[in-house]
Amino acid sequence: MEYTDRYLKDILTRTKRIAVVGVSDNPVRASYFVARYLSLRGFEVVGVNPKLVGQTLFGSRVVASLGEIDGDVDMIDIFRRSEAVPLIVEEALARFAALKTVWMQIGVTHADAAAMAQSRGVDVVQNRCPKIEYQRLFGELRMGGFATGVISSKL
Repeated sequence: MEYTDRYLKDILTRTKRIAVVGVSDNPVRASYFVARYLSLRGFEVVGVNPKLVGQTLFGSRVVASLGEIDGDVDMIDIFRRSEAVPLIVEEALARFAALKTVWMQIGVTHADAAAMAQSRGVDVVQNRCPKIEYQRLFGELRMGGFATGVISSKL
């Protein structure tokens, strides 16, 4: 799937609150460090993982399901296997009136779920990472494309 830089940048610019489905409390797992990175960039991150219910990660209480999130979210970021995506997207579409984006992490794709979201006017990104795209699009990549973890003074 090809996405223009403008499309991705528009999504990341308008997004304020993200539900990270499959968040981890293990700092070496991508679902932890991506969520942490996004929270450090000013996004409100709500973790969704039934094994971590009640824990606080990145300033918000982790919930078991999308249905337990108070209020709306702009984007769901899915860290689950592709076959789990349709039920997650169905729940998100039913639950969040303001949902603008369904984002599927690297290695996660589902054409039918993407079409379902798009038919409701929701933007979809598959097989990409918002952390990587944010770093690339907002000038945080250094050293020939390797992420250094340095926070840009432009933010």
